[in-house]
Amino acid sequence: MNNIAWLITRRVTAGLAVLAVVSTLIFLTVSMLPGNFATEILGQDATPETVAALNRELGLDLPLHARFMEWVGGILQGDLGRSLANQRPVSEIIVPRLFNTLFLAVMAAAMAIPLALLLGLVSVLFRDTPADRILNLGTLSTVSFPEFFIAYLLIVLFAVKLRWLPSIANVSATDPLGVRFEKTLMPALVLSLVVVGHMMRMTRAAVLNLMEMPYIEMAVLKGASRWRVIVHHALANAWSPIITVIMFNLAYLVVGVVVVELIFVYPGLGQLMVDAVQVRDIPVIQACSLIFASTYILLNLGADLFALVTNPKLRRR
Repeated sequence: MNNIAWLITRRVTAGLAVLAVVSTLIFLTVSMLPGNFATEILGQDATPETVAALNRELGLDLPLHARFMEWVGGILQGDLGRSLANQRPVSEIIVPRLFNTLFLAVMAAAMAIPLALLLGLVSVLFRDTPADRILNLGTLSTVSFPEFFIAYLLIVLFAVKLRWLPSIANVSATDPLGVRFEKTLMPALVLSLVVVGHMMRMTRAAVLNLMEMPYIEMAVLKGASRWRVIVHHALANAWSPIITVIMFNLAYLVVGVVVVELIFVYPGLGQLMVDAVQVRDIPVIQACSLIFASTYILLNLGADLFALVTNPKLRRR
């Protein structure tokens, strides 16, 4: 148990170190964006004196290291700063957008994870048959296609041809839950199709690796059906790599929503960050980037911890 606690401490410490490095890179990268907020607001005809006065008022004239220390100090106190565009607290702007993004990610995960597990088990059940080949070809195709291509195909099919779903997911806080589900279904379906292939193929590979084990052969000799052998014996011992891949794909569902949100005009965190980049609203850009990075690191850390707990070989390193 002490060994597990030590390994978990090392993983958590490494995660915090990565987050510190990523935070520094985010600040430096955002600071190097071309253009200036004061110029964007005042226009190209603004005099240098007016631009300098607005920069001074917003604190943009401070040295880079001073702004960095101020930003880090605010984060440690739970303060993400104030938006340059409207002077509202960044946290006040981000919270509803973050809720929308998490709602979309959870909805996509609720569709993708059961479907991937089911397809993976069916592929094992019909191994080396035409059904197995069709499933592998279909999932490989969804992995290969970029999100925007799948999104536009679904828009043409479900919004233009069949008219079943709206092509714009402009949800609002006043929408009833049913309306929110309807508007979010198409972008959630796009995200599901993008990630389901990875999880399905890992499920298939992890279960197939166990199908030649002695205890599987014993279950077959006892007369258990092939489906029962796959689900109750093989799958029960194949969860470690499957959960790891699921965690990685959950991280993608939160971090990789930018393109999907832009296509469907979904008011999430990705759309907010793109809008902030257009007007050079640096505090909002930094906060969105930090949330995306923190989520990715946290879910990857969760995958590492789960692998440590479930795999005795990793605990002996």
